[in-house]
Amino acid sequence: MISTEEKLKERIKELTCLYEVSSILVNADVEAIEETLRAIALSLKRGFQFPNATEIALETPIANFQTGPVNLNNRVISNLLVFNKIEGVIIASQDDSKSHFLKEEQPLLDTVALKLGNLLERIQIQKNEASMKRQMERADRLSIIGEITAGIAHELNTPLANILGFAELLKEDLKKDKQALNDVDKIIHNAIFSREVVKKLMFFACEMPQEMKKVNIVPSIKNAIALLDPSFKKAEVKYIVKIEEEELFLRADIIQLTQIIFNLTINAIYFSPKNGVVSIETFQTKDHIVLKIADEGTGLSQEALEKVFQPFFTTKPIGDGSGLGLSVVHGIVASHNGTITVSNNPNKGATFTVKLPKS
Repeated sequence: MISTEEKLKERIKELTCLYEVSSILVNADVEAIEETLRAIALSLKRGFQFPNATEIALETPIANFQTGPVNLNNRVISNLLVFNKIEGVIIASQDDSKSHFLKEEQPLLDTVALKLGNLLERIQIQKNEASMKRQMERADRLSIIGEITAGIAHELNTPLANILGFAELLKEDLKKDKQALNDVDKIIHNAIFSREVVKKLMFFACEMPQEMKKVNIVPSIKNAIALLDPSFKKAEVKYIVKIEEEELFLRADIIQLTQIIFNLTINAIYFSPKNGVVSIETFQTKDHIVLKIADEGTGLSQEALEKVFQPFFTTKPIGDGSGLGLSVVHGIVASHNGTITVSNNPNKGATFTVKLPKS
């Protein structure tokens, strides 16, 4: 039996623990969450009747900490609820089977779990707000760039058309001068290349005309992968295609839809190492068709994650890319009222996710 004086001491220990934990959580630094968990665990350990025989383990979505080995045969636990979902646990265990937990120690654990859950909710809200802010800032930048790009593309179209037209006329007048013909051919070749760049800029700015109709995305994916099979073999890269159903319909421009698949897949091949695997996956939700293309490359830096859809931004060496491929994809997706995002994979590589509305 525990005397009244001993019971009082235990209540004081528990109240002291709660006060310490509250102080720790109020002053918690989001960037040093492991240190916060450590402080909470040590405070909890002191709050139990047998602190020397008690070990505390904290498991959260962000980080874990435990004061020592956990004895699964003699323990009490309390779940961590984050927005009413179990996202972790607090475990208190004792290494001596003769030791026992006081009935008041379970409520102590529950109260600390509630307070820690509140902290995790605040952290998640802060992260969501920061992520939303970055997305809005990026959307604003892309919108401004899109307007500028559309203006530039329109301004370039007319002189390029004139260059091509007059160059073709010159060819007729210079049939006997082979050197001059070669020079004119170079002018035409470079003018056509420049026109293609302008076309890509107009794709980015959503200025290209579209022929929207209900299409099945599955054949487009299979045809695109079949055409790219030589590219996979040349790069010594493998691929996996995951398609849930044979019919996945949406309203889209079939040519632009194919360009999305081509550009993202070619990009994945480029950044994949030899014997790497490119994963192409598509499925449907209630309102969207989702396309995911993942590679096993080095992933993207923070700067690249923020700028990857901006025209002329590229992580490829000079001469390997114009920096327009992904911006073109972004423009096409935006013109279809869809979204495209990119994220680094947990292990290696990156995944581009396209969501297009079904109607």
